[in-house]
Amino acid sequence: MPWPVAAVVLLAALLHATWNALLRRSVDRGLETVRVAAGAGVLSAVALSALPAPAHASWPFIAASAVIHVAYFSLLAVAYRGAFAPAYTVMRGGAPVLVAIASSALGLDELSASAWAGVALVSVGVAGLGTLHAHAGVSGRALAFALGNACVIAAYTLVDGAGVRRAGNAASYTLWIFALDAVPLVAWTLRARGASALVGAPSDVARALATGTLTMAAYALVLWAMTRAPVAAVAAMRETAIVFAWLIGAGALREHASARPIAAAALVAVGAVLLKL
Repeated sequence: MPWPVAAVVLLAALLHATWNALLRRSVDRGLETVRVAAGAGVLSAVALSALPAPAHASWPFIAASAVIHVAYFSLLAVAYRGAFAPAYTVMRGGAPVLVAIASSALGLDELSASAWAGVALVSVGVAGLGTLHAHAGVSGRALAFALGNACVIAAYTLVDGAGVRRAGNAASYTLWIFALDAVPLVAWTLRARGASALVGAPSDVARALATGTLTMAAYALVLWAMTRAPVAAVAAMRETAIVFAWLIGAGALREHASARPIAAAALVAVGAVLLKL
């Protein structure tokens, strides 16, 4: 993986951990999740007018990804009913192994031995982080939803890794996904809670647009990277976001971190280096 691509993936990881931490800090996480999707959807719809349409071959992948992302956003709020860093770890930690195995089995990418070692270290590190604190910081129900979301993350990663390579334009491919997945989420919330609850105060609108921008940017950077490097390698390096999540959890969210989770986070960093090499 070239250095510029690796740097882009690391930036995407930081952006992803940041907007997830902002979501975790909200009081009504279910409503805030829809606001994030709505903010990203509105911004995507506006930006799409200035971008070329994705190639026809990519539209089935866009449609499938939009449906999968609805499931992702739906599970996200429930998974954060507890400490942020452990839930984030469990949710993201299972995805790299699933992506690597599936992409290799489906013939999407052929990984080198060092890349497989990197995937393994990243996966062991993030799994260790989740195991150390799962029972202390995450309820059994939240843990189950986090594990379920790991499968969802792996699914949309594989779909989009194949789809974006057919699109001809990573940005328009990404924005169409966010424009489409916002529709059912917003429609359901409008029916269940009304427009006033969804829109909220001006500060809620501003926060939705800000977090929507972060989630769009984070995923657009990842999909661009998948056009330049193996899908499994990008997916595994992206999970270095877990290190940022623990730093944010320990700093901004005042969550406790001992030596063992720090050691597990170090495994993630070493795995990222192997993926780069």
